[in-house]
Amino acid sequence: MPGVTKEQIEAAKKMTAIEFLRRHRPEELVKGECRNEYQLREHDSFKINGETSLWHWKSRDVGGRSALDYLIYVEGMKFVDAVLSLCGESPAYFPDSSQPKQEKEFVLPPAAENKKRVFAYLIRRGISREVIDACVRAGILYESAGYRNAVFVGRDEQGTARYAFLRGTYSNSKKPFKAEVTGSDKRFCFRLPPQGNSRKMAVYESAIEAMAHLTLEGTADKHRLSLGGIYAPREGSQARPFKKPLALESFLGRHPEIEEIEICLNNDFAGRWAAEHLEKAYQGKYRMVKNLPEREGFDYGDLAKERYEKLASRQRMMLLR
Repeated sequence: MPGVTKEQIEAAKKMTAIEFLRRHRPEELVKGECRNEYQLREHDSFKINGETSLWHWKSRDVGGRSALDYLIYVEGMKFVDAVLSLCGESPAYFPDSSQPKQEKEFVLPPAAENKKRVFAYLIRRGISREVIDACVRAGILYESAGYRNAVFVGRDEQGTARYAFLRGTYSNSKKPFKAEVTGSDKRFCFRLPPQGNSRKMAVYESAIEAMAHLTLEGTADKHRLSLGGIYAPREGSQARPFKKPLALESFLGRHPEIEEIEICLNNDFAGRWAAEHLEKAYQGKYRMVKNLPEREGFDYGDLAKERYEKLASRQRMMLLR
């Protein structure tokens, strides 16, 4: 691999994530609810075992054990830079924990010349071509150069990009790459605007679920906001106090005209737990509508994909007649 040797890669893999965090990010580690469990101060859905170093970032569905995995998937560092840093060839990367934390600059990844892979990926996920086209025209969806990730962009009311989420488009991957772009401002998560003015909004766990629900409903009559993931405790464990999602709180502050919030989270334990607490938190000030997918364990992305596969199967059967 250019820039690093096999020996350097093997050396970098030897440091565990918990060792790295204790050495270079001690102020970020917070004791969790379970024995030997820790989480990150800025990402409460990130959990790491203090003995085994196994970590999982629930809201992004990524995990690992090594410091190398942590730097790449949590802090968004490039592979070569992470290897060199862990090998001691770029020690300046790791900040002195006693120094004030500096804001990371937000820069959108460069765009690819075309969007063929993103179109193919999202269509296979059941998203309609009309919805994909609308997102591309609005400048909130494109394909990145190099890795060909789908880039979901969050913009402020002036149209400035403030947030971006990357999702891998390689269908043969068991765990597709998912990560926020470094420096993203979660107050401005991915949003599908309505046609004209609207006093209604719907909230989702991810951008694809918002696009899928629009595909299924076919009506752009409300704002559709991705929360950029949700927090929920493990099933059966004691939960900490519920925190209102930053993306939702910020959006409501900028849009005082909103009267209705439709909750469209996933129909699993985490989604149901978050939906219940969202409903309680905003009841009275807003008209609350809980609209989780009817099928347990499903999200709107699953339903859109299932419908697409059924239609494709029917079309194949018609051709065979």
